[in-house]
Amino acid sequence: MFTLATPSPFVAAAEGEGGFHAPTIGEFFPDAIFFAGTPFEFNRLQLIRVIATIVILTIFVIAARRAKLVPGRFQNGVEMVLDFARVNIVEEIMGTERARRYVPMITTIFVTILAFNLTGVVPGLNLAGTSVAGVAILLALWVFVAYWAAGIRQHGLWGYIRANLFPPGVPFPIYFILAPIELLQLLIIRPASLVIRLTANMVAGHIMLVLCFAATNFLLLEAAPALKAISALTLAGGIAITLFEVFVAGLQAYIFALLATVYINMSIEEEH
Repeated sequence: MFTLATPSPFVAAAEGEGGFHAPTIGEFFPDAIFFAGTPFEFNRLQLIRVIATIVILTIFVIAARRAKLVPGRFQNGVEMVLDFARVNIVEEIMGTERARRYVPMITTIFVTILAFNLTGVVPGLNLAGTSVAGVAILLALWVFVAYWAAGIRQHGLWGYIRANLFPPGVPFPIYFILAPIELLQLLIIRPASLVIRLTANMVAGHIMLVLCFAATNFLLLEAAPALKAISALTLAGGIAITLFEVFVAGLQAYIFALLATVYINMSIEEEH
């Protein structure tokens, strides 16, 4: 770790009146609204998740009630999302017949993560519902149960474990190395890969957004006159990152749903 002997002009300006307040981990743990200090504590992040859930349910209820043979724009938009999850994720990996059982689950995961991710760029909400690992852990556990249940249903408990831990064609001494690694993959690595990838991306995106817009506010309103023009650059950066975050929101929903489908499909394949 090292420090600069002479601070940069930006740092020096930041230490002036008001100061520049960089985002911290506290951004993701807002103060309680209700029931502070209890297991039922309800804060702004939970409120954002509730709002996103209500919006999702409202959209799909309206779409279902107003469904027509010749769809309008609203129905078309909803059907595009559903068809994308069904065709481009589940059926692409599993095939049409096998996919039927898992389309509702994967679609629910995809839509939920997409909506919760997008709350990070919605004015007034400004925090992704997936930026704290709770939702990702819950969905990863659902996937964990699903791929174990699928494998056991297809092969039986011992058959599923044997197929994963002791694949045929491997020299016997290698099993002493391979079996523990494969067991860790089944129990920890697969769920953890889903949780860490999603949460880390949402945390990084929020920090970058807050950093850009906080810097814009500071430079424009508090910094020395010579630095005010730089606020145009930080504002442009914030807008660019906002657009990028919309892309990342969709991409991470797609990756989570895709990996969930791959894990389930691996469990029911005849050979591993």
